[in-house]
Amino acid sequence: MTTIATLCARGGSKGVPRKNILPILGKPLIAYTIEQAQACTLIDRVYVSTEDAEIAEVARQAGAEVPFMRPAELATDTAAKIPVIEHLVNGVIQTGVDVRTVVDLDPTSPLREVADIEACIHLLDDDTDVVITGYEAEKNPYFNMVEQQPDGYYGLVKPSDADAPYRRQAAPKVYAMNASIYVWHRHTLSKGLWEGRARLHVMPRERSIDIDHPVDLKLVEFFMQEKRDAGKNKI
Repeated sequence: MTTIATLCARGGSKGVPRKNILPILGKPLIAYTIEQAQACTLIDRVYVSTEDAEIAEVARQAGAEVPFMRPAELATDTAAKIPVIEHLVNGVIQTGVDVRTVVDLDPTSPLREVADIEACIHLLDDDTDVVITGYEAEKNPYFNMVEQQPDGYYGLVKPSDADAPYRRQAAPKVYAMNASIYVWHRHTLSKGLWEGRARLHVMPRERSIDIDHPVDLKLVEFFMQEKRDAGKNKI
């Protein structure tokens, strides 16, 4: 029974072109996530799904397995992620690997730590179908997030009793998903995120940046350099 890491890395990203293999402090972006998966002792093998030959080669050089290329219909802007993961997992199973657990790691969220991956795997028990990651949201639908109502005016997304409106400190905590780590049992992968029972691993905001815009790229580089400098100072 094998625990595998899956990395989905499409070549046609629009917000930050070719972001999966952009050099970050001298290393292709995807290499950071591959190295994290390899460093996690709870993961047995690391696989990459891509339709892009250059990404596939970079991933192999970093130590990941790319046993086949992703079909074009799963590499469009509108392709959902779960079918991509299922395609990869089913193909891996056909090669003879007895997949037990699927740990999906987004290459564009490289600030996670190995400890985050391990914590997510440990959260996946027999009563849980999927583990997701997120951070405490800066905006709260009970307090300061609004949406347009049927009458055209705006109101809170989740209004409280008018006689007992929530103060910011008293509003229930809500979390923003950061798309960094997902963990499924093989047999619960088809349930996706919300058809089963989900648990949440909370990560700090500074480890939750997902590169989807040039500004995100600058933030990731800043935090990586800060971490590297801190490591040098400890020597």
